[in-house]
Amino acid sequence: MSATSTTTTRTATTARRKGVGLGLLAWLLGVVFFLPIAWMALTSFHSETDAATNPPSFGAALTLDGYREFFGTGGGASPWPALINSTVASLASTLFVLLLALPAAYALSINRVRKWTDVLFFFLSTKMLPVVAGLLPIYLFAKNTDMLDNIWLLVILYTSMNLPIAVWMMQSFLAEVPVAIIEAARVDGARLPTILARVVAPIALPGIAATALICFIFSWNELLFARVLTGVVAETAPVFLTGFITSQGLFLAKVCAASLVISLPVLAAGFAAQDKLVQGLSLGAVK
Repeated sequence: MSATSTTTTRTATTARRKGVGLGLLAWLLGVVFFLPIAWMALTSFHSETDAATNPPSFGAALTLDGYREFFGTGGGASPWPALINSTVASLASTLFVLLLALPAAYALSINRVRKWTDVLFFFLSTKMLPVVAGLLPIYLFAKNTDMLDNIWLLVILYTSMNLPIAVWMMQSFLAEVPVAIIEAARVDGARLPTILARVVAPIALPGIAATALICFIFSWNELLFARVLTGVVAETAPVFLTGFITSQGLFLAKVCAASLVISLPVLAAGFAAQDKLVQGLSLGAVK
């Protein structure tokens, strides 16, 4: 065997071992990140007595009592109004964000305005303000306009909070759209709404899906504004979840059951859009 063949074989073996090592490391990290979720799911099927044991009881009997109490079968409050409010606020705000971010990103990436980099920095700088710093002015505004405990106030807030990051993301996605296709559509007489809906949107669909999923997750998980600005009518799922922590103590099994149920919509949305999410987040990564 020649020296060149020996070197090639050693290089291939080293690369194979490196790939196996990286694969094992990735699996290890995946298991580490998944363990808290698996532990929460297992605890949700335990009784309160077994869930509170220290050290944890892995072989404890399984029961659905935590889920029964969460859904109000034992006489407690029903979670459905809160889940519906979270769904309405998250979906509506995500839709409004996409409708506003798409033309804004088009103006910053394809038909660029003057000093578009300064505009992008301005959008991003709005995320640098601590959320709690704007809580009091927003509360006073909502109180004076009789919008406290109103789900549409949350829709407006979530739209304004997610719009900067959506514009920033979609600008990078739309920058990958071939300009020649847009120019051809203009030659054919297509106006801007038609170009956005029938030319730009289908090409940038993975990026739009990734942006929509991230905005939905941010809206669904938001707690501070929902906690302060809502009461009974517009209560969201995260606010409903905090109601399980009472002066009587922490009911661990019921909290785990509630956390798992409230997390399911986000997990389902991520699973359904995982292919679009990967494509969208990788746009522009390879030239």
